[in-house]
Amino acid sequence: MAVLSILDREHTVAPPGYSRWLIPPAALAVHLCIGQAYATSVYKTSMVKHFDTSQTAVGVVFSIAIVMLGLSAAVGGTWVERKGPRKAMFVAACFWATGFLVGALGIGTGQLWLVYLGYGVIGGIGLGIGYISPVSTLIKWFPDRPGLATGLAIMGFGGGALVASPLSRQLLGLYDSGYDPNVSTSVAGGGALVGLFLTLGIGYFVIMMFGVFNIRVPADGWAPAGFDSSAVQQKALVTTGNVSAANAIKTPQFWFLWVVLFCNVTAGIGILEQASPMIQDFFRGDNGKSTVAVAAAAGFVGLLSIFNMAGRFGWSSTSDVIGRKPIYAMYLGVGIVAYTLLASVGHTSTVVFVLLAAVIISFYGGGFATVPAYLRDLFGTYQVGAIHGRLLTAWSAAGIAGPLIINGFLDREGKPGTLTAAAYRPALFTMVGVLAVGFVANLLIRSVSERFHEKSESTVEATQ
Repeated sequence: MAVLSILDREHTVAPPGYSRWLIPPAALAVHLCIGQAYATSVYKTSMVKHFDTSQTAVGVVFSIAIVMLGLSAAVGGTWVERKGPRKAMFVAACFWATGFLVGALGIGTGQLWLVYLGYGVIGGIGLGIGYISPVSTLIKWFPDRPGLATGLAIMGFGGGALVASPLSRQLLGLYDSGYDPNVSTSVAGGGALVGLFLTLGIGYFVIMMFGVFNIRVPADGWAPAGFDSSAVQQKALVTTGNVSAANAIKTPQFWFLWVVLFCNVTAGIGILEQASPMIQDFFRGDNGKSTVAVAAAAGFVGLLSIFNMAGRFGWSSTSDVIGRKPIYAMYLGVGIVAYTLLASVGHTSTVVFVLLAAVIISFYGGGFATVPAYLRDLFGTYQVGAIHGRLLTAWSAAGIAGPLIINGFLDREGKPGTLTAAAYRPALFTMVGVLAVGFVANLLIRSVSERFHEKSESTVEATQ
């Protein structure tokens, strides 16, 4: 259709004098919206009551979405590179919004499978395409500071829940007078859930359109003022060539980095997925009651979201200075120490517990934001978005493995609400082992052999 030609790559080339600092807000508009995926717990209890089912059955919705994120990013990565960021972001917005609308239909008709299809499958495709769509463009606009650029955008995904959580509670209160957004145990009716999904679907689509129409790709040969490419290429592991997505997965570097991301995410999810009950269990008295109130536990979850978001920007920006391999050595090495301390002395003080958990989650977020720049260093800019999409299958795998490890150990230790710090130690020490595997994999990463580089520079330039 001619009207959609405005989405084509050739219509998104930036004019002379265009400020590259307009690109991160465009990317952020998309990532803040899809970051709502981290806020599903706000209405989980209401969904359980509405469908008269188990928490596990409703929790599957989120799991499907994360699996589809990884799969759609892997399968659609090359398409995103070929069609450009504007068309990819538009498609992501359509899938994300449609996922909410189909989910609303499922809630309204009492059909949970429609919520699986809508938010889980269709919305999950929007998650994956939306997550990777601005990445390679940001890297091309910021060849001097790729970690900062990707950190600015991916920070939005980590912080999306900070906006979506209170917004969702207020909307539920608006649509259901019997729902109290200030009471964690309050449950909203099915009509309010339908209204919430419809509002979020339409609202997020409008916001994502801001990103769609403001994204631009740099003109051929563009470089920021004063940029010296030779200085960047002299840094350790930074390639002077370009590797296609098809060749990247044939290299040991890709699979070592896959293991690194898998281990870092698995360990982070170990804290994130269990955050609220975990802090209450760690400080349970002899009478079986926790000394940490429900409200305080909710505040702890919010604090972790802040550190998740801050780590995505702060640590990723730091990697521009010290390098990608050293920053991952810190994520994994210091993470090993932090998990060991959490297991052994975390129960002695809430301050110690919160600080250790915050450090771990900041590394979790930083790992997500730094990996696109790590890929750019190893494989060049040619198809870095497509390579990133394939690498995100590690996230899908970790999204399954992390909760399985934690919940598997806890299920053997006792029932929820009766556990203590001791019940978590086997799971936490298992995470220490997982991080150690990732640490070794990071040490094994070397520069990519030139035999994997693209031979025709004209082919590379045609896609820039």
